[in-house]
Amino acid sequence: MTIPRQLPNAITVARIPLAVIFFVVLLLGGTYGIPSPALRWTAAILFIIAISTDWVDGYLARKYDIVSDFGKLWDPIADKLLTGAGFIGLAILGELQWWIVLIILVREWGITVHRLVVAREHVVAAAWMGKIKTAFQGVALGWALLPLHGLIGLGPWTLITAVLMIIVLILTVVSGIDYIVAQVRGSRQRT
Repeated sequence: MTIPRQLPNAITVARIPLAVIFFVVLLLGGTYGIPSPALRWTAAILFIIAISTDWVDGYLARKYDIVSDFGKLWDPIADKLLTGAGFIGLAILGELQWWIVLIILVREWGITVHRLVVAREHVVAAAWMGKIKTAFQGVALGWALLPLHGLIGLGPWTLITAVLMIIVLILTVVSGIDYIVAQVRGSRQRT
């Protein structure tokens, strides 16, 4: 079976407008003091579908040997837009503390800006630790977005969400340090 060479990149690009739609639906579902469970479920499902495409595009690109510099550059950017929308949306809704979001966003966008700056010299692909971090962010955000408060109780839901977000914070910082160390080593080898 063959697939179009641009399919993984098309899936990556599709994640960008999906992130915007998800963000709007999330905010609409939790604003004006009238939370909408239907919109919250819709936002959660949109997020889970969108974050799942990260695995799909990477799998297709590797399986069919059609990994591209475009995909290496834009896949992490699409991920950052989607997860960033999730973190910011939850903070706007008061369900996640802003200090956690700010630390995560500074790391995420700092590395993304670096990737864009060095893209003319070389494309920096995601490292294994960054992939683990993104996967865990997807799981934690997926959990936090699901309107399960009524089913399992607000206390247990809040505790599980808090633990997941602290783990995400630690993985995000550690993978950021790993990225910086790898880039410093790489730049020394290139000179």
